[in-house]
Amino acid sequence: MMKYTLLLLAGLFFFSACSTEKQVEETAKKQKAVSEMSDEELTAFADSLAHTFIIADSHVDLPYRLTTRFFKLYREYIGIPIESEEGDFDYVRAKKGGLDAPFMSIYIPADYQKTGGGKQYADSLINMIEVIAKEHTDKFALAGSPAEVRANFEKGLISLPMGMENGAPIETVEDVAYFQQKGIRYVTLTHSKDNKICDSSYDTTGTNGGLSAFGKEVVKEMNKQGIMVDISHVSDEAFYQVMEVTQVPAIASHSSCRKYTPGWERNMDDDMIKKLGENGGVIQINFGSTFLDSNIKKQRDSLRGVRDAMLAEAGTTLEDSLGKAMVAEFNATNKDMLYADLDIVANHIDHVVELIGVDHVGFGSDFDGVGDSLPNGLKDVSMYPNLIKKLLERGYTPEDIEKICFGNIARVWSQVEAFAAK
Repeated sequence: MMKYTLLLLAGLFFFSACSTEKQVEETAKKQKAVSEMSDEELTAFADSLAHTFIIADSHVDLPYRLTTRFFKLYREYIGIPIESEEGDFDYVRAKKGGLDAPFMSIYIPADYQKTGGGKQYADSLINMIEVIAKEHTDKFALAGSPAEVRANFEKGLISLPMGMENGAPIETVEDVAYFQQKGIRYVTLTHSKDNKICDSSYDTTGTNGGLSAFGKEVVKEMNKQGIMVDISHVSDEAFYQVMEVTQVPAIASHSSCRKYTPGWERNMDDDMIKKLGENGGVIQINFGSTFLDSNIKKQRDSLRGVRDAMLAEAGTTLEDSLGKAMVAEFNATNKDMLYADLDIVANHIDHVVELIGVDHVGFGSDFDGVGDSLPNGLKDVSMYPNLIKKLLERGYTPEDIEKICFGNIARVWSQVEAFAAK
């Protein structure tokens, strides 16, 4: 295994200097070496790549999980993200999985669109991430650019870039610059309800007919300030209007392919994916099972009734210890029907690559945001090597995998930075 790993990694770092003919030859050699590996060797090689390359995940919902499940004030949770049996993310598991740059989702529930206070709530979550980095300088660091991510990686630190999920706190165009200065590097324009910026894929009211006049100004200002425009959650109409307005590539921070979930507007259809590719953007695949396979959703809905009847017959609930133990056993027994798997995740990556190429896809797991619906083999942030192994098995080269892990999102991020700098 060591011989294969050294040869492949040496070839990887030499690759960029080779001629076109040499590139073809080197790629063929590497693919042959991978094909000759035993399962054990391939597992070890995938793990080595996970810890050699920077892995970015553009959507991890740790901040909201911590605020809702553990504490009221952000200063109370110091130490929680280091090692925990709760949730999908902590430092120990991230290190095991090779995760280097999880974008912390500054998620703003749609209720704040009615009650107000969204800006203050966003600030509280941003403060939370700042405190995590400040209190654990040997483990975490803030990152506002791809260069800072790379510098942190060299120091062995996990970067904590931030993206704001739901643009509701942007009440004036001037707020875009405010959040850029606070460290926000992408904004998901809306979430579960239409807002002042645009319509949501989950809503049916069509308040703005897509992107509002204010929303167009916000998108232009995001371009100007160096904030990536995130079209996850927006309606189809809003997506196409964003493509007309933005002068730089956009991202879908945590979406998957509608081909596998027909009729579900939350995912992107083929024409949208192609348009995003023309824009130079990236779709970051969501790992939630219901995002990956509509059949899984149907099976989950069906089995939920069976599970609830089982709990009722036993006189217990999901909240008590007996109920939790029964549900854990039930889920383990029915795991193939309740959850997607690594092949289905890889299918989504394959589909994007077939449509627009390997330069336009990445990871946007939605860890800590999709509850108990993560695929078998991708249950938390320790398991990225499993997906890398699957991609190797499907013929992806190390160069391809580096792009998927970080290169693609870094490219868009850098292009947005460069445009703003002008």
